Amino acid sequence: MGNKSDSSISRREFARRAAFASAAASLVPAELLNSQTAPAPLPAQQPPNSPNLSPESQAEVESRIQAIFAQYGKRLSDAQKTDIRRLATEAQPPLDRLRAFATDNGDGPGLYLKPLIERERKPTPMPATPKPATTPKSS
Repeated sequence: MGNKSDSSISRREFARRAAFASAAASLVPAELLNSQTAPAPLPAQQPPNSPNLSPESQAEVESRIQAIFAQYGKRLSDAQKTDIRRLATEAQPPLDRLRAFATDNGDGPGLYLKPLIERERKPTPMPATPKPATTPKSS
């Protein structure tokens, strides 16, 4: 263990530095962190034929849109941003219906793979009966 290089640090030193970094991060005001990382939210634009969503669902749609824009916003055009907003809004009602389905830990899978068309099974051919072995004739 005496072969440690000078650039490596001990576990104790790593833990101490991690604790300092954690403490420093907890002292930084939250609005300072949010103002630097998150772009300004775009005004909510509802398409005319959008579904009526509950406030919780609408908040989820907005957070999903903001997450996409935060990651890919610089690469997207205005038409693509509008399309993402429309797709996120249209995807929310099926998600709400899926989440409304009650399940318990003991429930089995909801889908059993079962063929839609029952096919006739081909009869299995009977194995051929082996012929009795004959002894070779010697001449």
